[in-house]
Amino acid sequence: MSAPVHTRPRPATRMGADSRLPWWALALPTLAFAALLVLILNPSDAQAATGDPLITDLFERLQQLISR
Repeated sequence: MSAPVHTRPRPATRMGADSRLPWWALALPTLAFAALLVLILNPSDAQAATGDPLITDLFERLQQLISR
């Protein structure tokens, strides 16, 4: 009985594998971080959202119906 012959596996080739990132993969997160940082550092520009009375009234009525 003969033992099976093992062949060596071929090394993986790098056919078109590109490990570089596109320019926007670094630029967009950096831009978003800078924009959020500016908003945090200057809170005087932020304005509170005003609630629409119709939506507020609707939520109050829903709360009353649920609590019955």
